[in-house]
Amino acid sequence: MTVEFLVLFIRVISQTFVWIVIANALLSFFLSPYHPIREALDRIVAPFLNPIRNLMPNMGGLDFSPLILILAVDFLSRILIIFLLS
Repeated sequence: MTVEFLVLFIRVISQTFVWIVIANALLSFFLSPYHPIREALDRIVAPFLNPIRNLMPNMGGLDFSPLILILAVDFLSRILIIFLLS
């Protein structure tokens, strides 16, 4: 396995996960929590969002945990890629 393949794999996985988080956040405005698509996305994203939600203070109904998760995934993928390329 080459380093370039690992870098590409990390980028694809991280970007796919980011899009899943975005889709989950956007669909929460339009679909019922019991809709099958929402339930599937929640099963994927909730284990990562719940610890962030527990650490954050109440922001008056606004949930910034998806944004923090996206930033964390991007940061970790960049650090891992830099580590692999060095």
